[in-house]
Amino acid sequence: MLERTVTVKTIMTEVVILPGLDGTARLLDSFCLYLGKQGLHARAIAYPPDRPYGYAELEQFVRPQLPSSPFVLMGESFSGPLAIKMAADPPNGLKGLVLSTTFARSPVVGLSRLAPFMRFAPTRVPMSLLSWVLLGPWATPELRQELDTALRTLTPEVIRARVTAALRVDVSGLLPSVRVPVLQLVALQDRLLTPSAPRALSTALADCRTVRRPGPHLLLQTATQVCARDVGVFLQALGQK
Repeated sequence: MLERTVTVKTIMTEVVILPGLDGTARLLDSFCLYLGKQGLHARAIAYPPDRPYGYAELEQFVRPQLPSSPFVLMGESFSGPLAIKMAADPPNGLKGLVLSTTFARSPVVGLSRLAPFMRFAPTRVPMSLLSWVLLGPWATPELRQELDTALRTLTPEVIRARVTAALRVDVSGLLPSVRVPVLQLVALQDRLLTPSAPRALSTALADCRTVRRPGPHLLLQTATQVCARDVGVFLQALGQK
C-alpha cells in the first residue's frame, strides 16, 4: 500500500536536484512531478552532455544556477559529493541537504586505484549488466529504455571523466562543515554502494536523518512516490524550525 501524500502548502522552499552519473534531468521527471503534487517546486539541473567536467568544473557550472531564495539542495548518487561540497561552503538560501544513494568518497572500496586506467575502459556497458546493478528486480522495460536513452546522450569522454571523478573523490573531510539539516535516502537493495558509504555519512554529519527504503541504487526512479513523500516530510520539518 502506498503511503499517503503529504501536501506542503506553507513552505516556499525550492528543491534543486543534482542528477546521477547520466547528468540528465530526464530520469528525475517523475520524481519532480510527485514533489509538485505535494505543493513543492522542484527542478533538476542537467549537466552538459559533451563536456568532460569533474567535480570542480561542475561546481562552477551549478553554483550560478542556484536560487537566492530559500532552497534545499539534493544530490543523487554521483552528485552527492558535489552537493556535500556546496553545503560545506553554503550559498545564500541553502536550508537543507538531501542525499540519495550516494557517498562522500569512492563508492566501491579499492576501485579508486583503477581511476588512471579509465581512459582505456569501454564506455558502453551492456544494458543487462547496468540493469542488474542499478535497477535489480525493480527493472521494467520502460526504466531500462529511459536509462539507455539518457546514457546515450553522453560522449565517451564525458562518461570516462565522470566515472574517474567518482572513483577519485573524497569529500569526507568536509562533512563536519555541513551545518544544515540533512536527509539521507538509502536503498536497502543497493548493488553498487557498500553499506559503509551511508554509514559514514550518517556518522560524520552533525544533523542527519537516515531513511532506508526497499529498492535498488536508482531509488528515486523505482520508489518515486515514497521518496518524494520523505522529502516532503523533511521540508515540512524544516519549516517548523
